[in-house]
Amino acid sequence: MFTRLVLSLALLGGLVATAPTYAQSASRAQVQMDRDTFLANFRWDEMSGQWVMKDGMPMPAGVKSRAEAMAMLDDYLKMHRWDDVNSEWVPVKGKPRDMSTLTRDQVHMETVRFLMTHRYDEIASQWVSKMPKR
Repeated sequence: MFTRLVLSLALLGGLVATAPTYAQSASRAQVQMDRDTFLANFRWDEMSGQWVMKDGMPMPAGVKSRAEAMAMLDDYLKMHRWDDVNSEWVPVKGKPRDMSTLTRDQVHMETVRFLMTHRYDEIASQWVSKMPKR
């Protein structure tokens, strides 16, 4: 019984010690103001399962727009092709591919494959491969 009491107190002490400093120092009014500001700028997107900036809100300084990120994706697809044998993206030799010569299904398939193998790093403002380096 004494051992359980000691373990319970140690666990409780550990939980109190790991509470965020912000939560301990922020007043209720500050937390409500932060919440209201967040909800004024963001909305929950059911499709992606994450918070996204509301339409019409200005992007923070230094963050590329969605259109710029998609243009980067298009440029990547023009300069690379998927190699089924090695399961990797390989650079196109010569001039960039003319994506208008591909069917809609081919473009869609390549875009989906790209999104499966890459993620957009908002801090670095670039697409980053999810695939391990060989």
